[in-house]
Amino acid sequence: MAEHMTPLEFLQSQRPADWDRLPDFALYMDQVLSYMERQVLPYDEDDALTASMVNNYTKSGLVPRAEGKKYHRTHLAYLTGICTLKHVLSTRDLDLLIQEELGSNDHTVETGYQAFCDSLSNALQTVIDEIGQRPEGENPADTAIHFAMLSYAAGMASNRYISLLKAEKGLAGDETKKKKK
Repeated sequence: MAEHMTPLEFLQSQRPADWDRLPDFALYMDQVLSYMERQVLPYDEDDALTASMVNNYTKSGLVPRAEGKKYHRTHLAYLTGICTLKHVLSTRDLDLLIQEELGSNDHTVETGYQAFCDSLSNALQTVIDEIGQRPEGENPADTAIHFAMLSYAAGMASNRYISLLKAEKGLAGDETKKKKK
């Protein structure tokens, strides 16, 4: 169904569930994978979350360990953020931001997740507004280049803020993992 939507229709219809709408009961891995197919905006056709990916994210410390073989709302929140941001951030930078946002006493997983959802919604609305300003009938290649350049510019800004955060924390390059522990 999504493959037949225009970019505007697709962006208008896609949002992850708010914290209060995430399941408040335990899920097994196959249920998590099925839920995440509806939860995360697909970046491309081959973007599905797999059990191996969840296990790798857990082993690397990006996602808390499952309780037995059961995953909860917190796991879904982490996985939603990771599956969205992995396209634009390195695993090291993603880890730093997760620790900064969720590892402090100032934030709970719920408030961090809701801030993530709000930020994503605002970013999607910005792109929706930008699509609306494009000339009707514009060559799709020109439009794709325009949005690629916006992505590049936003990525540069994000990288600069991450560099500032690393400097503030006294972290540099490969030291991120060592200093965090």
